Amino acid sequence: MSALVFKSVTARRDDRTILDGIDVVFAAGRLTAVIGPNGAAKSTLLDVAAGLLKPVSGTVSLGEYPLSAIGRKALARRRAYLPQRASVEWPISVERVVALGLTPSLPAFGDLPETMRPAIEDALAACDLGGLRLRQATSLSGGERARVLLARAIVGDPELLIVDEPTADLDPRHAIDAARRLRARADAGRTVIMAIHDLDLAMRFADEVVAMRDGRLLASGSVAEVMTETLLGTLYDVTVRIRRDDDGAMIRFID
Repeated sequence: MSALVFKSVTARRDDRTILDGIDVVFAAGRLTAVIGPNGAAKSTLLDVAAGLLKPVSGTVSLGEYPLSAIGRKALARRRAYLPQRASVEWPISVERVVALGLTPSLPAFGDLPETMRPAIEDALAACDLGGLRLRQATSLSGGERARVLLARAIVGDPELLIVDEPTADLDPRHAIDAARRLRARADAGRTVIMAIHDLDLAMRFADEVVAMRDGRLLASGSVAEVMTETLLGTLYDVTVRIRRDDDGAMIRFID
């Protein structure tokens, strides 16, 4: 498996610099949480990581090859990207949506190829979707849809998995399940990157943390190194208290 490496990456949108000189390594076999306030450029960082936004300077490499040198089909086989609040526009079944994560050439109609069924079954089970498999995806609630799209992202067992706010629409049980599923992908050796506002989940499940503010890298390192009261207070402009007990840690924000 391969690390994803940013070297002096600057990115722009609409003639505005959004990312400014980012140097960071997303290691294989690690779950990295990207945190920061609204407008920190977390989603832009993930767009660049996924190869969807080309930097104006610097390089992003997957293993020994720059993303720009990896063909689109080859990158699609190695990387899955779940954007924030992604939607489903077609009245197709849940299992069909999940199957779309396996190949861009999957037919829109007709039976699913038998060789794809084990992976689809595993993804449906992992995201608690067995009872919804035949439902039209356009009829789902926001939380149900989020689980379907996470299943689509993991079904192909990508080498690089990038997810933007994967727990935003989920109830507590399914949010924890989603974080566990991402943790399992990292434990299997994959490179997993998630932008997340739920700092308690980040502290509980992540290995590494990348803290962003105003398009710049404020800090990166292990959870213990980055998720301190001082650094989080600086990141979010509030007083932070971290309480630890036998069940883990809880973060409290104080005005």
